[in-house]
Amino acid sequence: MGLIQASRGTRDILPDEVAYWQQIEATARDLLHRAAYRELRTPIFEQTDLFERGIGEATDVVGKEMYTFLDRGDRSVTLRPEGTAGAVRAYIEHKLHAQGGVQRLWYVGPMFRYERPQAGRQRQFHQLGVEAIGSADPRADVEAIALAADILRAVGIQDWTLSLNSIGTKADRQHYRDALVAYLQPYANELDADSKDRLTRNPLRILDSKDEKTLAIAKGAPSILDYLSAPSSAHFERVRDLLQRLKIPFAIDPCLVRGLDYYTHTAFEFKVDALGAQSTVCGGGRYDGLISELGGPDTPAVGWAIGLERLVLTMQQQSESLPAGADIYCAARGADAEAQALEIAQRLRQAGLAVEVDLSGSAFGKQLKRADRSGAPLSLILGEEEAVNATVQLKWLASGEQATLRQFELFEQISLLQEKIMLSKPAKRI
Repeated sequence: MGLIQASRGTRDILPDEVAYWQQIEATARDLLHRAAYRELRTPIFEQTDLFERGIGEATDVVGKEMYTFLDRGDRSVTLRPEGTAGAVRAYIEHKLHAQGGVQRLWYVGPMFRYERPQAGRQRQFHQLGVEAIGSADPRADVEAIALAADILRAVGIQDWTLSLNSIGTKADRQHYRDALVAYLQPYANELDADSKDRLTRNPLRILDSKDEKTLAIAKGAPSILDYLSAPSSAHFERVRDLLQRLKIPFAIDPCLVRGLDYYTHTAFEFKVDALGAQSTVCGGGRYDGLISELGGPDTPAVGWAIGLERLVLTMQQQSESLPAGADIYCAARGADAEAQALEIAQRLRQAGLAVEVDLSGSAFGKQLKRADRSGAPLSLILGEEEAVNATVQLKWLASGEQATLRQFELFEQISLLQEKIMLSKPAKRI
């Protein structure tokens, strides 16, 4: 029988890479906690109707990309292609609006879309997202954008650009849609196949085409900013003013429309040019009509999602490998020494240190080579002599400095040991 491999469009995240994921998640968790966001965990699959109504049947996501199937009860269910619809369903189902105020929620987890796999785009991919539900104030838009900028900066991504647009209200978009179709109609035969289809179903998505000829045509299209109502223009002006006050640079992009039907007013994307075609690492915007569309009260909201695969790719391009997790590598040989090594490791772990114990039983030379490769600053060495005398050898792997301590002295000096280990670890580049 042949070797079983991961399904096309999925990939294993191996331990060396997981360090990046953990750094992102820990950083985001801390920053979002400081901004009063609370974590929400929703199911990986939902009723198909949730995405058809929420995302829009005319979108590529619903029309071409969803993993939809009948369960054993002949109910149509779909693996979630994005996180907002599920978060909104939970908000409505559990009546979170009854708590009053703004519900600041965040989530992280896998999403699923049937797309052509490439670097930064998988059929199972992961997003970290936020939803601020309950405020129509432009400050909510800017707070969300600022949080995304903070997270990107905190994990070492400095060379991002922020593209910003307003797509107004549903009424604004209808006026603009009519003007856009009138402009594009004479070019209908020159558009790419997808854009020809979108001309009648979802013409705004033509502005987001990746076809060069279509993009050249779209550049001459009227700007949606010229079709905004006075309140929509005022909202967008306030967003721009607040971003400037926070010193968050941005560029207006009238062609930025995002790919989902539920967006209103502010739309934005953070891009990193080094990623090439898959340059968008974070995208989002306001979606004031979605909650009522899904049966909830009329409630404004804004949110975004970061694509973790793309963010990790960027981090890998811009930084060295993260330091290994171990503080101490414990090498031991001989039955008594190996038993004592386990006891010592257990006590050091309980005191807050990360300890890797060599379980090979091989010669000390081989164990110490593994200690060097582990990235741990310190190695503890126990042989037969140390076991008899209840001592341990300490070896600082970078300098070669070595000392012998009684085992009880080792535990008495844990605070000093922790401090020296922290100083010996290389600074993280992210």
